[in-house]
Amino acid sequence: MTAEERLLAIEEIKKLKARYFRYLDTKNWVALESVFAPDAAFDMRSGRGDMLDPDALLAGAVAIVSFIRASVEDVVTVHHGHMPEVDIRSDTMAEGIWAMEDVLRWPTTSTRPIQTLHGYGHYHETYELIGGGWRIKTLKLTRLRVLTE
Repeated sequence: MTAEERLLAIEEIKKLKARYFRYLDTKNWVALESVFAPDAAFDMRSGRGDMLDPDALLAGAVAIVSFIRASVEDVVTVHHGHMPEVDIRSDTMAEGIWAMEDVLRWPTTSTRPIQTLHGYGHYHETYELIGGGWRIKTLKLTRLRVLTE
């Protein structure tokens, strides 16, 4: 891979992650599935700060989107990804780390003890080039801080 091809691949991966955040926040579930490799894995077991969820280790694009949808369909979400560190490992594989911030606001009619979650952390990811386009292969969400109201 030439230096120019590496830079183009990094830009494509940045756009892929931007689509991930946009599709998640706009609840475009069909499009969200398209950013993942079919056999993607998502580890969110420590994704809620000290609220460990042992069921949040997901395998497959369909399962990932189903879990996310069930978790946030009625929640107003805002996700931001910052400062990407993307490394191309081969012609078809890459790795990345993204600083992230998210705000989740549950409906005021909810009986949940938490109405708002404001989190900070990182996405640790791998990417695979499939059919001419980059897809998210693995994700692990880690949180540094979670504020709740």
